[in-house]
Amino acid sequence: MGRSRRESSPELEVKVHNGKPPTPQRSRSRRPPRPPPPAHFEPFKKWFPWLVPLIILANIGLFILTMYKNDCPHNSGRCLGADTLGRYAFQRTHENPLLGPSAKTLLNMGAMQWSNVVEKNEVWRIASCMWLHAGVVHIVSNMVSLLFVGIRLEQEFGFVRIGLLYLISGIGGSILSCLFIRNTISVGASGALFGLLGSMLSELLTNWTIYANKFGALLSLVSIILINIAVGILPHVDNFAHLGGFLTGFLLGFILLIRPQYGWVNYKSAPPGYHASKPKSKYKSYQVVLLVCSILVLIVGFIGALVSLLEGVNGNDHCSFCHYLSCFPTPLWKCDDRCTAQHTENEVILMCLGNGKSGNYTLSSQDTTSEMAELCTSLCR
Repeated sequence: MGRSRRESSPELEVKVHNGKPPTPQRSRSRRPPRPPPPAHFEPFKKWFPWLVPLIILANIGLFILTMYKNDCPHNSGRCLGADTLGRYAFQRTHENPLLGPSAKTLLNMGAMQWSNVVEKNEVWRIASCMWLHAGVVHIVSNMVSLLFVGIRLEQEFGFVRIGLLYLISGIGGSILSCLFIRNTISVGASGALFGLLGSMLSELLTNWTIYANKFGALLSLVSIILINIAVGILPHVDNFAHLGGFLTGFLLGFILLIRPQYGWVNYKSAPPGYHASKPKSKYKSYQVVLLVCSILVLIVGFIGALVSLLEGVNGNDHCSFCHYLSCFPTPLWKCDDRCTAQHTENEVILMCLGNGKSGNYTLSSQDTTSEMAELCTSLCR
């Protein structure tokens, strides 16, 4: 049996034209989505940190040179570690509890003192004092802090901006310290370190849009700052240098550490094929406002503070509570009748921690302890 096949009848196809040629239909497909940046793409350049280690080496080298110039066995006689350290031996603890040189050596090396800066016109001491340290304890604490804080900042922002921030903050701290603390010798990089901490806070605020975990970063940074402030309530700590450095660094952070806002694309550094759907301006308006205001406040503040210092203005005469920055009374110590003492060859420099007054005295009796107690009592009245 064969398969039966049915014959189909022919069909007539009728096409009707309205006299107009057909127009092709446009495709309504959307533009392909923007390709994501490759995994290796980084919007900000990472810098190799070399300036901060160089600053640390310079501070250590200057401390060694200071101890060499000090030569305690030859100049003072009785020293700590003379048998082991030789001419690098430390002054006795009643003269320098931080295991370091004498006050006279620090002055010769460039320490800051009000009389030298104002009366002798040695303004350069405002910058030189930040490279000197009073002892081993002092330099170790400062350099360890600089290592942890400074390395990260230099990796993110480069050596030029961090170098300027470090130097200007240190000078700002020295100026404020010299305005309020007169005859006491001041050395150390604490003002510059607090400037770095202040810049970290302002950098977080001005670059708020680029942080993913904003409040976590803010909480960790505020915790670090509060710990350093807590250390500052101890007596014999130059909190004026800390405050001046912090404020200077805080203002400089708005100027030197500003980042483009989130979503802005620099097409020169972007990978091929990367296109932004809606280009954004490089900076937000509040970033520009903070930058301009910080520049104005910084210029006016520096000029005003420096002129006041060179004119001999005593900051304690215009601030009744500022002496608490030198010593804040607690149940563990009192500030009313307590003085700091720095010895030179024939004189002692006393400063009352209660009112900020200080003076130079020549000790006449052999009982130096009782004589200094009487001088301290009269100074703190």
